[in-house]
This record gives sequence, C-alpha cells and structure tokens, in this order.
Amino acid sequence: MNNPNYPIVTIISVQYGQMDVTAEMLESLLHITYPNIEIILIDNASPDCDAKLLKRRFPSITLIENPINVGFAAANNLGIVIAKGKYVLLLNNDTIVEPEFLEPLVNKLESNTKIGAVSPKIRFFSSPNTIQYAGMTPMNNYTIKNQSIGYGKKDIRQYDEDRRTSFAYGTAMMVPVSVINEVGLLPEIYFLYYEELDWGLSIQKAGYEIHYVHNSLIYHKESVTTGEFSPLKTYYLTRSRLIFMRRNFHGLKFILSLGYLIFISVPKNIFSRITKGEFKLLSSYCKALGWHIKNISNSDILSNKNILNS
Repeated sequence: MNNPNYPIVTIISVQYGQMDVTAEMLESLLHITYPNIEIILIDNASPDCDAKLLKRRFPSITLIENPINVGFAAANNLGIVIAKGKYVLLLNNDTIVEPEFLEPLVNKLESNTKIGAVSPKIRFFSSPNTIQYAGMTPMNNYTIKNQSIGYGKKDIRQYDEDRRTSFAYGTAMMVPVSVINEVGLLPEIYFLYYEELDWGLSIQKAGYEIHYVHNSLIYHKESVTTGEFSPLKTYYLTRSRLIFMRRNFHGLKFILSLGYLIFISVPKNIFSRITKGEFKLLSSYCKALGWHIKNISNSDILSNKNILNS
C-alpha cells in the first residue's frame, strides 16, 4: 500500500492479551480506502498469547514484542520512534474502523498546520448508534475530570460538524510527526490513562489546536482489556488522575484541587466503596493514594524528558 500522492500514516496499536480482538481490528484495517499506511503492533508481554500468530495472519504489519508490560504510553512511544509516516495514529486494539475513516483525518491535518491533533467520531461497538466521543470538555480544575461530548447519546447527526475541542481521545488520536518532534513523546510516568490528556495539553501549550472530525467514524469495544470496573482500572485511573494534577496544576489551582481531593473526593470514594461492599476496588483506590505518598518527592513525575531530538 504505497501511493506517493498520499502522505504515509503510521497506525500504532498496543495489545495486552485479547489477540482475537486485535485481529478483528487489523482485519477492519485491511478494508480501508486510504492507500498509504503502515501498521505497527506493540505486544506488551501478553500472557498466554503468541503475537507471532498475528504476524503470520497479517504479514504486512510490523510487530514489536516487549519482554515486559511497559504500559500504554511507553509502548506507543516505541512505535512512534520507528514510524515512517508524516502522521501517527494511535489506535486502540479494541476498535473497528469504517473503510473511509482515515481520509477525513488526514485532510483536516493537511488543511491547517496549526492543528496538532485530531480524533474521529467514536461510537460504541455494542451499541453502534450510540456516541462515545464527539469532542471533549475542558478539564475540571477541582475534580481533575472531564467529559466526552455526546457520551451515551443516540447519534442523530447532532455532532456532524468539525470543531475545535479541548482534548483528543486516546482511543483514536492522530498527530503530525512534526508536532511530536516539537513537544515530545507521550509521558511514560502514567502507564495507563490520562497520558493522552497530558500530551494534549503539551500540544496546545506549543500553540497548536485539537480538532474533532465528524465524518471519520470508528467503533470502540470499551474496557475490553482492563474491565469496566476492575481493580486494575480503579488503581490506574486514580493514580494517573493525581499525576495529571501534580504535573499540570500550579499555585492556587493546585491548592484548590488538592483541598477538594483531601476533604471531598477521598472520603466520598472510601465511603462509597465500603457501603457497596466493593472492597477490592477500595483496596486498589487506597493503593493508588499510597503510591503518591510514597512518591511525594519523585522528580520523574514532573519530568518532560521524552523528547525525540534529545
């Protein structure tokens, strides 16, 4: 698939187990109409999974097999540093793409060099007329949370217009390599969750815009890897939310967010887990808080050393 009239798009996907899910995603990529892509698959030391079977079934992909699970950000970074494309698309392995999903994303980036990242419209695979992402709200300065625009709503074309948005969505996020060269790679301190939000802030601080592209469509099998309410997801969401605060909130903003955390969020979460009998989730939540106490002076949390040119 090599056509010089189209810029190369490098599609990077990370898997941790769920090889059948990855195969379905790769199969959908075989049917896209965009004629100039490369696909890099990162296997993050999947248990009970021989990633070489995927390479045999899809011989055109580049397969990287990590000896250990290095996390979402670090795995994607391995793909980024060897990417041949003008653009890099981070694509979750639990997605299915529409055949013509790539052209609108490329066209949007080609039309304006001040756009530093784009994401498509995303619907739920299990409910294909229901929206998961049609843009994203700004980050709340107290709760350190934001919301996906249109989440859970039936798609009646109410979001069928491209728009600038606060954040791209890590499920499917395309970034020009020139922008990555300027702002650096994904921050690897996160391991899971919030890394693309942090990256998005870096992109915007460098003077670029982030856009939602309405006529590009994919479907997402949400939480296939980590589980909808798993202890793993609870741990990393909590840990990463506080990393985001420590890296990006300063002065009064940091004090107010920390106060909300200590006096409202932590008591509320602990009480909720206890009353619901969710003791495994409570344990994961407390472990995440403990990680931050243990790493209160860890300079790596604030580091931005993942620069391609360094």
